[in-house]
Amino acid sequence: GVDHKAADIEVLKKLQEMGKVFKKENITHSYPHCWRCDTPLLNYATTSWFVNVPKIKDELVAANNTVQWVPDHVGSNRFGRWLEGARDWAVSRQRYWGAPLPIWKHPTTGEYKVFGSLRDLQQYVKKSGNRYYVARHAEAQSNLTGVINAIPGTDNGLTETGRAQAVAMAESLRAASITKIFHSGLQRGRETAEIVAEALGLSAEAVIEDARVIEYQAGAAYEGKTWAEFNANFATEAEKFTKQILGAEARYDLIKRTGSFLYEIDATHQSEHILVIGHGSSLFGLLCAAEGAIRDRAIALKEQGYLKNAEIRELSFVPMPHNDHFELDYHRPYIDEIELFDTDGTKLVRVPDVFDCWFESGSMPYGQHHYPFSCDEGTFTKSCFPAQFIAEGLDQTRGWFYSLIVLGVALFGKSPYEHVIVNGLVLAEDGKKMSKKLRNYPDPMELADRVGVDAMRYYLLSSPAMRGEDLNFSEKEVLELQRKNIGRLHNVLAMYELYADGTAASATSTHVLDRWIIARLNQLIANSEAGYKAYELDRATRPIADFIDDLSVWYLRRSRERLKSDDVTDKQVALRTLRHVLQNLALVMAPAMPFYAEYLWQAVKGDGDVMSVHLGAWPKGGEVDPVVIGEMSMVREFVTLALEARTKSGIKVRQPLAHLSTSIELTAEYAEIVADEVNVKKVMYASTQTERVVLDITLTPGLIAEGQVRELIRAIQERRKTEGLAPQDRIILTLATTATGQALVEQFQDTIMKTVGATAIAYGEAGGESITAGEHSFNISLTKVV
Repeated sequence: GVDHKAADIEVLKKLQEMGKVFKKENITHSYPHCWRCDTPLLNYATTSWFVNVPKIKDELVAANNTVQWVPDHVGSNRFGRWLEGARDWAVSRQRYWGAPLPIWKHPTTGEYKVFGSLRDLQQYVKKSGNRYYVARHAEAQSNLTGVINAIPGTDNGLTETGRAQAVAMAESLRAASITKIFHSGLQRGRETAEIVAEALGLSAEAVIEDARVIEYQAGAAYEGKTWAEFNANFATEAEKFTKQILGAEARYDLIKRTGSFLYEIDATHQSEHILVIGHGSSLFGLLCAAEGAIRDRAIALKEQGYLKNAEIRELSFVPMPHNDHFELDYHRPYIDEIELFDTDGTKLVRVPDVFDCWFESGSMPYGQHHYPFSCDEGTFTKSCFPAQFIAEGLDQTRGWFYSLIVLGVALFGKSPYEHVIVNGLVLAEDGKKMSKKLRNYPDPMELADRVGVDAMRYYLLSSPAMRGEDLNFSEKEVLELQRKNIGRLHNVLAMYELYADGTAASATSTHVLDRWIIARLNQLIANSEAGYKAYELDRATRPIADFIDDLSVWYLRRSRERLKSDDVTDKQVALRTLRHVLQNLALVMAPAMPFYAEYLWQAVKGDGDVMSVHLGAWPKGGEVDPVVIGEMSMVREFVTLALEARTKSGIKVRQPLAHLSTSIELTAEYAEIVADEVNVKKVMYASTQTERVVLDITLTPGLIAEGQVRELIRAIQERRKTEGLAPQDRIILTLATTATGQALVEQFQDTIMKTVGATAIAYGEAGGESITAGEHSFNISLTKVV
């Protein structure tokens, strides 16, 4: 029967009427305070939007127009049109879970009461009229020795000093008109209570034993030992709340029993002046329960120290909603258990609704910094507001994005965020919504274990989902990305590590392949940086895959012989360049593939580099050389066309050819690359040629012989792999062949030995399968040189 929309409006009207207590339209407002620190809620919300939505519509649209969206059409269309319509915004929901609305209703008059703080709420709690005083027992023998006495029956009475303290306590309490004294039953507590009661003229019936205020129970195993020995079980005060020692209480146990004592005597006694004589630990529990202290606050109270012997303190207490640990808790079911009564004695009924989760999520920027209580508006808006960017799914245009901008404009007249990254929805591979029931998607944890989280992360970051488009999640595509990116890069790293000799990284090489890969690296850094600066994550991450492909398929393959070369100078130049590339690639990869980036960094970082790639600065790429990038692109195109011509003519790449002519003149360094890739003796420029590439496919006896030798070398290299030989392993090569086959080998002996890592070639019996190289057949045997 409650008008929930009206109640919503009145909750927010209250924020408008700062500092005012008034009654309007059957709603009583109390002065609002923050429940966390009880600070008056001043200058918090002063907008009329909550009462009259259309008045703020233009402000919302204008604020949205200052926000940069990725993709931008979501901000201008989907979200913009939603703002133009200024849809009604519900503050409450009829659900069980959530933060309850602070609204109670008088069942007879229908009047609503809205509370802004714990102090407001407690004004309507039925008061017992009791006044509470707590005091620690006077000095006993155990206080002098530090020995644990928590179990009744042990002789541990007051010292002479303690008796004098107890008498002095009574005098201090005379004006308090004590009517009841509770004690723990331990000898030191009972003796203190009896001395105070006698001095104050209280009867024996007024002195009551209650074991719930007894000393902290350390357990029988520690009875008679020292507190220092017991406390050695805990590294921190926080551990004492949860760590369980056999036979001993946890701190929460202590707070629960003392809290139950406090709430019970408040419910069963009226207008009494009650003195509780307890122990340092049990009085600490009472203080926590009376305050509703959460764990961090309880730890802070403990660190302030226990009450001293015979120290007296008045305890302020009014019941509050609390959980099982007697911590202040406004959630259900605890808020439902607190009873509030109007001034006429009628029990109020709480409106059962809870705050809409989007209202709470939209309050995140302010709640996160406890504004306006922990910082003023100037500090908050300067350092915390607005956010530089937020990121969420496309469905949040009517949820989080909307609630954030509504509250931001309402409170400060501007959007609370400067950039928005809008993710699309991730669907099953068949385009349907992912469903546990249908099991139409792979287990993400199993997939992560199998291919690594980097592959999944990169798949998503480089996908259309980063542009607000739907993505049909494909396990096959994740596996393919893992193979083509991390797999290939790992092979590059393995090749580097095989030949690395500690040579420092450098980007100063004049070799054309090195200049090209450095130019590509600088291009990658520039493109990726531009993508991140524009909040376009796909644009920032996709170039990584293209670069890894170039590094592996072109640069490393073309540089393999340099790394293996006996030419120390050229080898070190290649190693310096490759190390520089891998170091900077690790830094660029770090946001997208953080785990492999760290692995790569640890393998290639220098002595003076930071410990982790994630502590490194973004790389400073040099100037991008468009000329070398363009020329190498042209070279690769010529190679592709030439290889296609080979395929059409049926001539394998291992078969050398005489020459290749191009329609564009190439410098010697580029011509050498094309010749080696296409396996031709010479690359020539033909100025009148119309085709880009023309391949001479005429085969001479000499060319045929070279092709046959290459077939043999390939077979020997395959045998090396099969037998598990490492590239640095040297062998003796034994061949069984015909006289013409031996003549062929002897003609190219130096090339064969150098390529296959042989120290000698012998002829004779050789096991294994027979292989054919042109018109020749060979049986091959390899003997590792030890």
